[in-house]
Amino acid sequence: MIDQIALQVNGEKRNCAIDTPLPELLEQLGLNPRLVAVEYNGEILHKQFWETTNIQQGDILEVVTIVGGG
Repeated sequence: MIDQIALQVNGEKRNCAIDTPLPELLEQLGLNPRLVAVEYNGEILHKQFWETTNIQQGDILEVVTIVGGG
């Protein structure tokens, strides 16, 4: 039984457990979910959908860290 799936995050191949929720994956990657924007399979994914988005085999994510400054 396969319990890991392959995906791509910022151009790098990664693995995670099947049906990992997006916020959990971000935390596993060492990212603060409150400080990032996510493109999920070519579309910007609004934060209201993060909790219900489970990572699937072959997903492609681009994660951008929000940086403040002045």
